[in-house]
Amino acid sequence: MRSVPDFSIEKICGKKIIAGVDEAGRGPLCGPVVAGAVVFLKCDFDDMPIISDSKQMSEKQRDIAYDWIISNPNIIWSTGSCSPAEIDELNILWASMRAMERAVSNLNIKPEYCLIDGNRVPKNLTGEAVVKGDAKSLSIAAASIVAKVTRDRLMKDLAKKYPEYAWDKNAGYPTPEHLHAIEKYGVNEHYRKTFGPVKKILEICEKS
Repeated sequence: MRSVPDFSIEKICGKKIIAGVDEAGRGPLCGPVVAGAVVFLKCDFDDMPIISDSKQMSEKQRDIAYDWIISNPNIIWSTGSCSPAEIDELNILWASMRAMERAVSNLNIKPEYCLIDGNRVPKNLTGEAVVKGDAKSLSIAAASIVAKVTRDRLMKDLAKKYPEYAWDKNAGYPTPEHLHAIEKYGVNEHYRKTFGPVKKILEICEKS
């Protein structure tokens, strides 16, 4: 049975301004890693749509939740990201941490405490890590939706410029079709060159 996120963890924290923080895009071969940060200023909403782990929601459900989150005057949200070049420089773990720090820094209110999805708290944030937090905390779940929708829409926009890679369908993940497209059309500036499949293709190109 899938758990439903609520505000239980937020209430236990004993803080007034709590930011849920999550990222999207660790696994893709290209594009940025994007983090979302969300602060609920109140905990009772009569019109709240489905808000859960973004990976378990349909695209339509995510879009509805995203629109509700960003237009709600009682919710403060922001995003932060790290580029493919930064990912190659830092590695994906530390780039994800930096994206989370940027998302929190971009909030127009300073949170007293952060709930971070996963098992690690970025060094410049105050708070706690919550394993599978997007299935437990509404603040984290909302942040996961903001991060994923933001990134997915970015990849769709990039796909208009590079339609041959079908990023609007694969979001940069290493599907067989995507890997074939990279082999056929090559690696551009949006790719993470330290990621295995991309690195392998670059090495083959250098030898040929």
